[in-house]
Amino acid sequence: MTEAEVIDKAKLGDERCFEALYAQHKRRVFSLCLRMTGDHNRAEDFTQEAFLQLFRKISSFRGESAFSTWLHRLTVNIVLMQFRKKVLAEVSLDETPEDQHDDKQIRREIETRDNMLHGSIDRINLERAIEDLPPGYRMIFVLHAVEGYEHNEIAEMLGCSIGNSKSQLFKARMKLRTSLIAAGEAEEMSNEIAA
Repeated sequence: MTEAEVIDKAKLGDERCFEALYAQHKRRVFSLCLRMTGDHNRAEDFTQEAFLQLFRKISSFRGESAFSTWLHRLTVNIVLMQFRKKVLAEVSLDETPEDQHDDKQIRREIETRDNMLHGSIDRINLERAIEDLPPGYRMIFVLHAVEGYEHNEIAEMLGCSIGNSKSQLFKARMKLRTSLIAAGEAEEMSNEIAA
């Protein structure tokens, strides 16, 4: 059967055809969720939610774009909706891990650079900068820079022009650059104050 025939039968409730769609698209949906969240467990949850939504909404697929594009858009929307609701828990870096049971005390070296944490701080700053982007900028940035979609594919997925996709990507990059520079300056200033 062609994909179009499988989709048509899935719309009519054929479970085997829906399973075939799941098997064909699950890795790509999971990969997208993982790249957008950076968390394996959340990516699994979002993947499950995406296929639940697909099951509920497959009848609304009209075939005006590729099925993979439509499913991709559905997945991105699910993740972005959760980003809007997300509240980050604060964790102190000074606390002793609960699972540490040996008698050794954690040695805190004041005013020394922890090379393992330094790269983590850069990644955290980048993740925060991406999260702080307006939803439209974030979506286009992730689709282009992370997922590797071309502007014509993004335009088709999101129902916008190629020029709009390019413009939003440019603006997203400028906002990211500004945010990362500000984060770096704030880190330098706090290091100077601590010294």
